[in-house]
Amino acid sequence: MSTERPFGRALCAMITPFTPAGALDLDAAGDLAVRLVADGCDGLLLNGTTGESPTTTDAEKAALVRAVRQAVGPGPSLLAGVGTADTRHTVELAHQAERAGADGLLVVTPYYSRPPQAAVEAHFLKVADATGLPVTVYDIPGRTGTRVEPATMRRLAEHPRIVAVKDCSYDLLASARLIAETPLAYYSGCEELNLPLYAVGGAGYISTVANVAPRQLRAVLDAFDAGDPAEAARLNALTLPLAELMMASGLPGTVTAKALLGGSPREPLQPADRETADGLRAVHGRLVQAASVV
Repeated sequence: MSTERPFGRALCAMITPFTPAGALDLDAAGDLAVRLVADGCDGLLLNGTTGESPTTTDAEKAALVRAVRQAVGPGPSLLAGVGTADTRHTVELAHQAERAGADGLLVVTPYYSRPPQAAVEAHFLKVADATGLPVTVYDIPGRTGTRVEPATMRRLAEHPRIVAVKDCSYDLLASARLIAETPLAYYSGCEELNLPLYAVGGAGYISTVANVAPRQLRAVLDAFDAGDPAEAARLNALTLPLAELMMASGLPGTVTAKALLGGSPREPLQPADRETADGLRAVHGRLVQAASVV
């Protein structure tokens, strides 16, 4: 069982800001990163799905890592999403992220082609062998179409640079067993499971909702670590309406986060309509108000 938190506890899967003309806005990215760290994020995931990695170029991905590293300094952990459906391209992005100043890599299961487990394992091992950076396996079968099966995960855990998992498997039993039986640090990738996974030994979370509620999400872990699970449960319950609206309303988290923070996603994603944005702001406002009441 792992007692390590290689990238901290509270990580934000950060959006990627664009200018009104649709170009990468590195100044805004740096400002947002600094604000998130000041509000309690131990680290940031850049170029993840929330960061619109499918529609940013390789050069933009590297520029974003460099700009955020410069903005936040050496303290906070920076994970770089490098996963693609192509092992060779993923390795290229891993090298690029290492040169740009990332502290670790997030590697998603190859998607669409639905490789068998032996090919999934070979993919992760090849990426882990490519650089000196620690690797987080991103297990999200609902999007990729392929689960990283527990037996595969156990074998991957034997690699010295495969150190963590971003868990969107929705299989708490399997995750709890892997936490107990391997050295892997498990980070929740689904906000509704942040506290349950943490309670069975998880390392923390990598959260889209943290873009707009970093203090409120971190407070849940702080209360649990302070030995007050009832307070952690109360604080967690306050976050659930916003998490549900942002992540389970039929819109991608990128769209809902940008509806609250401002800015538009790149196509094919479209901005939230006014009614949706107003609803998000109302629920977010209630969370901020409720969480400020002692």
